[in-house]
Formats: sequence, structure tokens, C-alpha cells
Amino acid sequence: MRPELTERAAETLLAMWTIAILSFVFLRWELVYLTLPFLWVFFVALFFFRPVISIEVERRIPHSRILEGETAEIVLRIKSSVRMPSLKVIEDLPEGLELIQGSKEHVLSLGSGEEKEIKYLVRVRRGIHEFKGVWVSYRDPFGFFKLDRFIEHYTELIGMPIIEDVPTPYSTKGTKVTTGPLPSPRVGEGVEFHAIREYRPGDPIKVINWKATAKMGKIMSNEYESERKVDVIFIVDASYKSEGVFDHLIRGAASLMLNALNDGTSFGLLLAEAVPLWVRIDYGKRHFFKCVDFLSTARPDRNNMIAYQVEHLIRSRFPPRAQLVYFSTLSTEESREALRTMAAYGYRVVVVSPNPYSVFTPGSREEELALKLLDLKRKAHLRKLAAHGIIIDWDVKKPLKAAIGEVMGR
Repeated sequence: MRPELTERAAETLLAMWTIAILSFVFLRWELVYLTLPFLWVFFVALFFFRPVISIEVERRIPHSRILEGETAEIVLRIKSSVRMPSLKVIEDLPEGLELIQGSKEHVLSLGSGEEKEIKYLVRVRRGIHEFKGVWVSYRDPFGFFKLDRFIEHYTELIGMPIIEDVPTPYSTKGTKVTTGPLPSPRVGEGVEFHAIREYRPGDPIKVINWKATAKMGKIMSNEYESERKVDVIFIVDASYKSEGVFDHLIRGAASLMLNALNDGTSFGLLLAEAVPLWVRIDYGKRHFFKCVDFLSTARPDRNNMIAYQVEHLIRSRFPPRAQLVYFSTLSTEESREALRTMAAYGYRVVVVSPNPYSVFTPGSREEELALKLLDLKRKAHLRKLAAHGIIIDWDVKKPLKAAIGEVMGR
């Protein structure tokens, strides 16, 4: 990349041309000597101080994942392989990070092989924040030539939703998936007798019911309620109607995912945006962080097809008798229809519903009455929908743990 002339250089050249033209017009050739100092300075600047950018950039962050609201110190290391008396460095700070201390712009003086660090503090918001590079700008000491360059250096910082300790708001009995201590009606070896059936190849001898075998004249086996865990599917309604409480909605989903992780429960995620995101059922920390990363990037949009998305996945992806945990304000008819669809297919559903009106503080008597009317209308909808699942009406001014405790009696 070649250096460019600065405004000062352009003005200087214009003055030199003006002097040359005046000397020609007035036949005063001695005026040409006035341009010699300018020519000499240009020569020195061009051949001895010509801008060259040859630097190494390294960015260090404390962790790749940081909880939203926390602060992080960003360290930018600049190392030069040539002498640069005045180098301007501008950090390409992502919009989702709030600068709270320091500056993203610095002017450095670097010698050949010298290294300097720039430090600043940012407050992290939920989402994936991408540092794409650094803008650097160098001027020669005379201010005649400039060289601007964008140095690519990618760094990713994920702002995770705040996660709190919450109780399990659903019963695991009557569901199944992986081996574990929670009971389900899945037949197999376990602790509770379920039924008697005909012997199948592979059944262990100890499950043979000899009395039934003698009575029926053929080998019969006992079936037991197996010790298994629940498959949980978290469904997040990313409707624009949830915009005011959407961060709380995401925090609630992440908190219950952590609860499932700690219980050793397998879970999946449906992020119902305009283009839905389905994360298949799995378990473990890697799966948990994968789901939380997707939650971190979620934004409310004008998706009005959540009922269709849910029904399609019920038919193709959801395991039978899984436990569904639905995060929605239930503010749209489409979101309410999605709940009715889940129940119609026989799934047990727990709805975590942040109250979208609980974030507002009325500024007048009229606003207070309007909020009360809207809240009454919402409660009427929730009463009708209570037949389709357990609904946790969450006033977001209170912890989710308290809202779950009120409903589950804990």
C-alpha cells in the first residue's frame, strides 16, 4: 500500500505552483528560489521518513465466555519491526461492548523491535462480539505523507446470559430417555413391578416369573419400571412481542439448562426464530455450552410461525413422552396455538412466561390503569391456557426461583 499526500502536502504543493506561476508572469525568476526549501523538505520526508507500517498485533481477553454485565480487560499488544515516531491505533470495538475505562484510540511512538500494550475495560452484553481487526494510521514527522491500514486480527468474545440456581419445575415421572435415577414407565430392569409378558430372547433368567410360566404353559417374564431420566426439550419463543423481557426469557432458559445439566438430564433446544434453530438432544457440558452460545445470539424477531415449527418438529424430531419447557410471554395467538399443539400431541408442558408488563413503571395514573387492564387481559389468557400445561407467570422483578417455587409449592 502506497503512502498518500496529506492536506498539508497538497497546500504546500499548491503554494509552490503559485510561486512558480507568479515568477513566470512577472518575469521575476528569483522567486523560484523560494520553492527550494519546500522541495528539500519534500525530499527528506519522501526518502528518509516515508511511512511504512510493519507491525504485529495480538489481542488478549481473560476468557472466551463472560457473563453479561461483567467487565473484561482487553489487552492489545502492538509490536513494530520499523521505527515509527507517531502511530495512531484505533481498536475496532464491537457495538455490543460498552467502553467503561480507557480509550480505543491511542497514539504510540515505537522504535524498531519495540512492543507496547494498550489496555481498556469493557462491560459485556449478551451476544457474540467479534473483534475483526485494528485500524492503524502513520504520518511522517513533517505531516506530508500518510498511510492508513486495517490489520485483520479476529477475536471472539461471547457474552453469556446470567444463570441462576433454580429448582426443577417439572416432574420426571412418566418420561424417559437415558439411564439414570429418575423413574419412567419405560419397561426394563428397575425397582417397581410393571407387568407380566411373554419371555423374549435376551431376557435375564432372574426376570422369569415361574408361577406365571407354570400357569400359562409358556415362559413368562416380569417387566419393571426402569430407572431412567427424562428427555427435556427447551422451546424459546423469539417473538418481537417479548422484546422488553427477552433477556429475562433467555436467562430463564439458560438457568433451567444448567439445572438439567447438573441432574445429568439429556436436553434439546428449539430456538423459534424466523429461521428456527434446532439443537438435537444430547447431554454434557459441551452440549450445554453449545446451546448457551446459541441462546447468547438470540434476538426477538417477527416470527409468526412458531406453532407450525413446533408441530413440524414434534412429527419429525421430538421423542415421544418428552418433557417440554416452553419459554414465551404468550402475547401472540401464534404462541398460544403452539402451546395448544404441544398438549394436543400428549406432551407434558411447563411454560415459563415472563410478564411483559412487569418491566414497566407507570408514570401517571392513566398509565397505571392501562397496565392493570393489560395485565388482567393477560391473566385471562393464562387461565384459559392452564388446561394445556403448568404455567409459571413470572414477574421479572423477582427471581425465577421464587416464581417457580410459588407454582410448584417449593
